[in-house]
Amino acid sequence: MLLVRACRTFPHKPLLSQVRALSTNKSGVPNLLTLAHLSVNEIEGVLQRAAQFKRTAKHTAMGVCDLERSLERKTIAIIFSKRSTRTRVASESSVAALGGHGMFLAPSDIQLGVNESLLDTARVVGSMVDGIMARVGGHHEVEGLASESAVPVINALSSRFHPTQILADLLTMLELDGAAHRALPSLQHLAGKKVAWVGDSNNILNDMIVTYPRLGLHLSIAAPQGPAYERDPVVWDLMKKGLADLSSEHTPGQIEWSHDPQRAVRDADFIVTDTWISMGDEAQKDQRLRDFQGFQVTEDLARRGGAKPDWKFLHCLPRKAEEVSDEVFYGPRSLVFPEAENRKWTIMACFDWLFGGRAL
Repeated sequence: MLLVRACRTFPHKPLLSQVRALSTNKSGVPNLLTLAHLSVNEIEGVLQRAAQFKRTAKHTAMGVCDLERSLERKTIAIIFSKRSTRTRVASESSVAALGGHGMFLAPSDIQLGVNESLLDTARVVGSMVDGIMARVGGHHEVEGLASESAVPVINALSSRFHPTQILADLLTMLELDGAAHRALPSLQHLAGKKVAWVGDSNNILNDMIVTYPRLGLHLSIAAPQGPAYERDPVVWDLMKKGLADLSSEHTPGQIEWSHDPQRAVRDADFIVTDTWISMGDEAQKDQRLRDFQGFQVTEDLARRGGAKPDWKFLHCLPRKAEEVSDEVFYGPRSLVFPEAENRKWTIMACFDWLFGGRAL
């Protein structure tokens, strides 16, 4: 069990050389590759913009027609080398709602890193569109696109990070404190709450690690033992750097890493999990199912671990029955379907900001 009491005095090692920890590339073009690159105020701004879009679209007479068309006459390349439901639908519908044209490019449509180098693809595609939303394999792929692109690049998912999912999760958690038609509470409302992660050491968890402690959220992680589930040292280093740079106006949260689901859910306000077998891990399915014995999220696990009486459940989807019981997934604790819808509003806010050029 590893416990970190978040503070601003972590020793800093030069692991960040493995990641381009920049919010802009060498040409000064802004990119969103991980929430580690956003300040607390920028995260707040994106969430408030997302909530504003949602209120306008769902609770005004004109609906989406009242949204400012910040992408009018703009083309956004939606480059996905992996399958997607929520991210693709959210991306295409967001571009359309903001008046732009979304150009979906699947592996069969584009030669990303195959017969054409990442550098060449970035320069060619970036010269013809106004923004790139990229769902890739290795994180180096989206880094390569972002480093050479003449237009902003947003990471729709990579092997290391999944920033837009965590934005949707945060919006969903904040909505518990207010009605959808009213102003969204600030991130300060989440300070002191506890999120328990019971699952794989993956890209979603990584973006939680670099984000939640900076927001004052406590994060308790339970992952299986073994090399496949160890914490990513690059991510851990980013987390420590983010806390060291945190301004004095923000009180950091604590982070804990163990292999015990019951320990992780103790006093949890939110319990979160994800797939145990990501795309590319199918060959290890049988071993992984054995490794995750005892990790299914159930009412019994939460009760034995001592979660808060009113705890809520999140999952990025798609879900498999071994990860969470039907009782939890379809029950009153579950926020999974509002969470899925919020992918659209948070992605729309990112597009409006980075592709549409509207300040937060």
